[in-house]
Amino acid sequence: MQGLDQFDDEDVNGTVFRDVITLALCGFVAVVILLLPHLNPKQQAQAAVSTTPGNVMVEARWADELDTDIDLWVQAPGDVPVGYSNKSGVIFNLLRDDLGRNADPTQLNYEVSYSRGIPPGEYAINLHMYRNKARVSPVKVTVVTSVKKPTAESAKQVLSSTVDLTVENQELTVYRFKLTEAGDLVPSSVNSLPKALRKWRQ
Repeated sequence: MQGLDQFDDEDVNGTVFRDVITLALCGFVAVVILLLPHLNPKQQAQAAVSTTPGNVMVEARWADELDTDIDLWVQAPGDVPVGYSNKSGVIFNLLRDDLGRNADPTQLNYEVSYSRGIPPGEYAINLHMYRNKARVSPVKVTVVTSVKKPTAESAKQVLSSTVDLTVENQELTVYRFKLTEAGDLVPSSVNSLPKALRKWRQ
């Protein structure tokens, strides 16, 4: 009986040792699996920055301290104008309608529209001063247009302009321009005639 008891003790010690080693190995593997997605966060962040949700991007920006509601209006070839009262068309979508400080958790004064695709033809970009509670005149607004071609990794700025809005309900055309089927700007097509697009607000 003594011999049998001694054999059992050795077998139990061996089993405990193997269990501890197996659990340690499983824990190490679990930690490695959990860390894998976080090994190279810089590349993921850079990819997120360069990815845009559309092909033609139009941004309007004015001074953050102003309680002023400026509306960006964009019109793609053969489509309806897109702005605060008509936030989507076949081509463009208004992603951010900034109301100044009204219902805005940030101080950022910024509006942006994106297109789906790059239809060739003439594009028109308008600004409308809806409300100016800040009572500042003129309000300088910078409009930037960028194009991301289907074959490109990031968007490229093609136009930029700064205009002055002076009174409420003023609307002006920042610029009109044409893009080719490849998404290239036709330089001779750029103009900023003070001709407003037809009235879309109701």
